[in-house]
Amino acid sequence: MKILGNIIYGFFILLLVGIVGIFLASRMEFSGGVEIKIVKSGSMEPAIHTGSIVLIKPSLSYSVGDVITFGADSRSEIPTTHRISSVRNAAGSTFYATKGDANEEVDSAETHASKVIGKVLFTVPYAGFILDFARQPIGFGLLIGIPAALIILEAFLTIIREVRAISRRRKGKVEDAFAIEEGEMIDLAEREEDEIRAVEEIRMISHNVVGGEIYASPRPQQIHFSEYSDRKYVDGIRPWNDHI
Repeated sequence: MKILGNIIYGFFILLLVGIVGIFLASRMEFSGGVEIKIVKSGSMEPAIHTGSIVLIKPSLSYSVGDVITFGADSRSEIPTTHRISSVRNAAGSTFYATKGDANEEVDSAETHASKVIGKVLFTVPYAGFILDFARQPIGFGLLIGIPAALIILEAFLTIIREVRAISRRRKGKVEDAFAIEEGEMIDLAEREEDEIRAVEEIRMISHNVVGGEIYASPRPQQIHFSEYSDRKYVDGIRPWNDHI
């Protein structure tokens, strides 16, 4: 399920990048007079569908079979994209007879070479609908503004999650370090207590051994010493005051 979600998200990102790219490209000026136009009619179908965008580039000359875009291009006038059916030269000028692939008749008027905007290099089917919608304020907000904001928000949330995860890992390491240090301190304290108890026991034993008598039991017992190599032992144990 996660893989499918990643695929859908990746496709969405690619689509958004494509829309933004086309939108920006339509407003940019390319070298060599390259332009992007939207086809508004179906006169060139099935080669070029309605709503397609075409990339056109000016040329010094055009031949029969070339698809060209020609005519006025303004807010009130839309240029035409048709195929050249014949070429005529007269009085030093060149004229093109054009025809839409879906039309039965050749266009009623020839097109002077000066009216040709350029030759169609390639087309992107139906992308013109999206581009045309994106040029409108509401379309820009829906297709570019909101998705871009969502992507930025997702990236921001991802950064927050990563920062929190790093903080938790660091906190865990610090707590482990404190736990180890606390354990070492407890062990050290226990060792010190053991040493103190050992010292106290030695002191008690040293005080209980007086004049050859041991007062470890309720009744004092007389200890008899035996001679061996000029050293005194108590039942095989050297007395407290016998030194080497």
